[in-house]
Order: sequence, then structure tokens, then C-alpha cells
Amino acid sequence: MKILGIDTTTARLCLGLHVDGKFYEYSLETGRNLSALLVPTIQRVLSAVGLKVSDIDYFACGLGPGSFTGIRIGLATIKGLSVIKNKPVIGISTLDILAKNAQLDDRLIITAVDARRSLIYCSSYRHVQGKLQRKSAYALLSLDELIERFPGKSVILGDAVALYGDALLARIKNTSVLDKDYWTPQAHNLMELALDRIKTKQFSSALAIKPIYLYPKECQIKTR
Repeated sequence: MKILGIDTTTARLCLGLHVDGKFYEYSLETGRNLSALLVPTIQRVLSAVGLKVSDIDYFACGLGPGSFTGIRIGLATIKGLSVIKNKPVIGISTLDILAKNAQLDDRLIITAVDARRSLIYCSSYRHVQGKLQRKSAYALLSLDELIERFPGKSVILGDAVALYGDALLARIKNTSVLDKDYWTPQAHNLMELALDRIKTKQFSSALAIKPIYLYPKECQIKTR
């Protein structure tokens, strides 16, 4: 089985390959150059392991929440590749991918991603019998709302920690924050989640998959 997965919802391109039981991952700081770099990078990584796009059995993509532009570019690219080859797509929340960076069994895991405008993309997770399970909906919250919703023992990770880490530590009892090495999605976690969904047949066609936008008004297409 061969899977190609990407997450483009942050300034760093996260790209992973699963090739017959082996994992490969690639990370690149793209900034504003994502649209120019994405397809050539996919082609270069595939070529490095002796594969072509036509060899891929499944495509996986981070759906957000995150950068609107990054989500659109990544999802459009994966849709295009899957449609051309008529292959299934696995869509995975970026918050789910991020949460797997925290390998802690004894406390609530809170993902906290900067959503601009003094807001935070967040959700919460726990490890239950060795499996990471989401315990709350994906949400767009202010700092005060996040603290009110998750007041107890927890570990927090994501780039919102750079902005709000001191306040989170001061105002949430028995909490800790992970450092910046844990703030971005990792390709091996994306691949593991994709494999789990393939095993339970949780995949769809390119036409059915949709991004996770938590700023609905800003994302609606207006018609006259």
C-alpha cells in the first residue's frame, strides 16, 4: 500500500509517504511560496523513493483549521492528483494531527493554534487504551473562553502558546505547555492517522471532501 499525505495549513509544508510498511517524511518552510513549491516538492520526494504519482493508492490531506490560503492550495492539489488517478482521499483535521505530538496518557491534551484576531483554534484529546480520542468539538475561542472550557489538568501545544503561554500557565491549574518543537503537524502522525482511517474505510472521493473552516462568514462565496 502506498499513501501520499500533506498538510499545508501552517507556514511549514508537512509531507509524508507510506510505502509498503515504510514511512518517509519531509518538511519545508514555504512561507508565501507554497503554491510555487508544493507540486515540485511532491514530485521530487516521490522521485527520491522511485515512485510516480500513478503509483499512489491513497491520498491524505490536512483539512485545517489553519491558514485559509494554505488549506485551499493543499486540498486543491490533493483533489487534482486523486481525480486524475481516480484514487480515494482521506481528510484529517490538522488539530488531530497536531494532538498526536503529545504522547501523554495522564492528562487532557489541548491543541491551541493561533487563528489571528485574538482567537484560537482548539480541541481536546485523551489517550484511551493506547488510542488518541478527541473529547471536544473543533472550536474557535478567545483566550478567556478556552480557559473557561478547559479549566483542569492539561498539556497544551500549538503556536498559540507563543502568544498566550504565560496566561495559560497562570490561569489553568496543573497545566503545562510543550515547546515549539511540538507546535507543527508531523508527517508520521499524518500517515498513522491515514492508515487508521483506511483500515476502517473512512475515506471518500475528491468531490466529497471539504476543508474545516471555523470562520464561516469569511469563507462563504457570495453570489449576486
